[in-house]
Parts: sequence; structure tokens; C-alpha cells
Amino acid sequence: MTATSPAPDSEVSRGSDEHELADYGYAQELKRSLSLWSVFALGFATISPVVGIYAVVQLGFVFTGPLWIWAVLIAFVGQFFVATVYAQLASQFPMTGGVYQWVRRLAGPKAGWMTGWVYLVAAIASLSTVAYLGGVWMKALIGDASDSAGNLVLYGAIFLVVALGINLLGVNPVKHFLSAGIIAEGVASIAVSLLLLVFFMHNDLGTLFETLGAEANSGGSVLAGFLTCLAVAGWAFLGFDATTQVAEEAHQPRRTVPRAMLRSFLFVGITVLLSGTAVTLSLQDPGRAVTGEVADPVLASVTEAFGPWSEKPFIAVVLIAFFACAISIQTYIGRMVFSFARDKQIPFSKPLSRIGKKEIPHFSLITTAVLAAAGLLLGLNGNAAATLISFGSGGFYIVFLIVAAVALWARLTQRWDPNRGSLKLGALGLVVNVLAVIWLLFEVVNVAWPRAELAPIDGTWVQVWAVILVFSVLIVIGLIYLAVRKPHLEVAGSAQAEEIGR
Repeated sequence: MTATSPAPDSEVSRGSDEHELADYGYAQELKRSLSLWSVFALGFATISPVVGIYAVVQLGFVFTGPLWIWAVLIAFVGQFFVATVYAQLASQFPMTGGVYQWVRRLAGPKAGWMTGWVYLVAAIASLSTVAYLGGVWMKALIGDASDSAGNLVLYGAIFLVVALGINLLGVNPVKHFLSAGIIAEGVASIAVSLLLLVFFMHNDLGTLFETLGAEANSGGSVLAGFLTCLAVAGWAFLGFDATTQVAEEAHQPRRTVPRAMLRSFLFVGITVLLSGTAVTLSLQDPGRAVTGEVADPVLASVTEAFGPWSEKPFIAVVLIAFFACAISIQTYIGRMVFSFARDKQIPFSKPLSRIGKKEIPHFSLITTAVLAAAGLLLGLNGNAAATLISFGSGGFYIVFLIVAAVALWARLTQRWDPNRGSLKLGALGLVVNVLAVIWLLFEVVNVAWPRAELAPIDGTWVQVWAVILVFSVLIVIGLIYLAVRKPHLEVAGSAQAEEIGR
């Protein structure tokens, strides 16, 4: 049986976004107030070139030296294939819940539930990561010289509370803050990068093909170091699917969401590559970043070029970008929880699916912030950034692979006709889907590969194998929950989806 969806505007008019949503079995509860720009801003802030570059650059230099920029380029190309598959799905199934809704309709409620479960865990881990790193910048702005693990966790928790407070103000304040975040990103990424490249280059382009001895940190193997860097580099291109979580708040979502998704992804990707190149070529001595003597290559390149006075203003701009990223992550996780709870797929579904006076799922937002705060406790055991990045990347790439594989299977079995959506790629869509699956098979193994370099300092074997062990346990927990509670039998929505799942 073929999974169906409302026909595009050129075939049959549904009259309104609300009527189209009703075709899927849902009432319009969230306020439709987001334009193409607002959805783009959400996607841009979530992927965030500033957050992406800061999460990758330090580890990249340590494992591959200046060669790290090529790992970022490979991850960018691979993830573009994935984003294109997502954009086609979003153009046909414009509902809050994104991956959960798509997989449920194409492969059945059980598969949809498991995908949503892993997605939520990974998304919360990513929020913990951004909060931890954002807390570091908050600490730097204040001038706190303490470097204790507990102090960093405390700043991360404060960061989360502030971001949550802004999110609870409602959709309009969030839109304005995300717009401010884009301006901050533009200053911190594009403007500064161009100035560094034009006026402060200290290394020639050949430097980008050197390791400067970084392979010593990976047992003497350049390939091993590059693969480790590639596992981390994938973090820079997560979050483009945030746009799908606000589909029920966007005007004309079948067109708005996929356009905003691809535009934000491409803009962020180009900005990350520009910033990474600028930092690498402008550092006076990039070898010091390889040895760890320079702990923050980005800030070092800025202060070396513009002088010590630039440190505080640059930190303030970066902190705004981190807040925008955290707010956008909270926004889309809260909508995902709302979608899950609306279908009675999780405990406490009634309060979690409740829409408050400001027309946002406030209980879902609060709950996800609390869970992300719990994730910050990993920061008490050193090397928290690498650990959290591994968890977040591992979960997201598992979800990416599930979605891309289900989409490919549905194409080949004719359960899904992607050309019924607004984004029509014809035969090229199949090629892109195949390339996405190949890339994701490789990257899932690469991210999950047990590496002592990404584990806490002096970590045990359990910590080295943590990504595989944790997600294996989560999948087992999910299977047990499915068997005992049978949430798939509670699924609301279209009768078509329920029939496909049987």
C-alpha cells in the first residue's frame, strides 16, 4: 500500500494550512505565525556556524592539524545529501514531530516510536552540549578564572535557565532573539573571517594540507586522526531538521519548511568552512593549537589580529549566538515532545501536550530543559565537550540513518512517491537518497567507534565504549516499553497511517 498525503497546491487546493493538517487527523493547536524568514532563523540558529566551529575546531586541530578543514568539508557534503532527503519528506508531511511522523507513516507506528525515542535522547544531549559550551563563554565574559568541573556545570545550568526563560516568553520574543542571533553570527563568523583572510593571513594555502605532527595524538596514524576528526566534524551540521518541528506554526509549510531547511543548511555550511579556513590561515603559530598550548584557536586568531581589546566584545557576540542556538534547540525539542505526547506515546502525555496561554507547549519546554540539565552532570568527569558531542552525534546519526533508509525503502517499494510533495527531484532524488544512506552507514560506524581520545581523561573501557553501550541500552529500553505499554496502539492521526502500521 502506498503512503498518501495531501496533494500539492497545483493538484488540489486544501484551502488552508489548518484544513491540510486536519487531513492528517490533527486539530490546529499551535499558532501559525512563522514566516519563511522565521523558520530560516530557527534552522540557522540551531545549526549555528559559531557553535559548530567552536565544538569542532579545538579537537580538529589536536587530531589532524590544519587538515581538519577537509573533514568538515566531507561532513558538509554528506549531510547535504541527508538534508535533501529530509526536505523532500518535509514537503509532503508538514507536521510537528518531523522524523517521528515520517517514519510512522512510511514504516509503521512501532518504527516511528523508536525513531522518536532515539531522536529525543540525542536532541537533549545536544542541548546539554550547547549549554555546557555556552556556560564556558558566560564564565569567560564574567571573568571567572575558576576552572573546576563543578563550576562549569553550574554555569551551564544557569545558561539553560536563561534560555528557557526567553523561550517561555512566547513565539514572538523568540523570533526577535533568533534574529539577533543571526546578526551576532554574521559579525562573529562572516565579518571577522573576511577581515582575517584579507588583512591577517600568516599561513599560505598549503598549510591546509599539513598535519603539523597531529598524528602523534592518534598513535602516529594520519588516517586514524582524520577519521576521529570526521566523527567530530559531523556535529557542525546537526540541527537542520529543527525547521520540521515548527511545521504546524509556519505559513504554507509544504513550501516554507523545506526551503528554509536547505537555505539555512547551505548558508551555515559555507560560513563554517569560511570561518574554519580563516582561523587556520590567520593563526600566527597553528602548531600551538595542535599541541594544545592554544586551547581556543578561534579566540586566539581574533585577539592576535585585532588586539587584546577585542576579546570581551567577541566573547559577548559569541555568547549571544550560543543563546540563540540553545533557545532554538529548546524550541524544536519542546515541539517534538508535544507531538509525541499528543499521540499518547510517552508517560505524562496530558500535561506534556498542553498548550499554554502563549500558545506554546510550556510543560514540554520545561521538561526538556530539566533533562538537559541532568546531562550536564557528565561535565563533572572531565573532557565533557568530547563526551557530549559523541553522545549527541551518535544519536542523531542513528536517526538520520533510520530516516534515510526508510525513505529509500519506501521509494523502492513504491510506498512513498516523493514527487507528490512540493520538492520534486525526479530520478535525482533516488540518487541523493542512496548517497545519503551510504554516507550515514559510514558515519554511524565512525562516530560510534570506541576511541580513547574522545573519552574522559583516564576513562575506563565502559567510557570508551559509551556511545555503543548507551544507545544499545536505550534501544533495549525502547523495545521493552513498546512491548509492555504498546504506545503504538494509542496513535492518533490518519487512519491511513494506522493501516500501514498493521
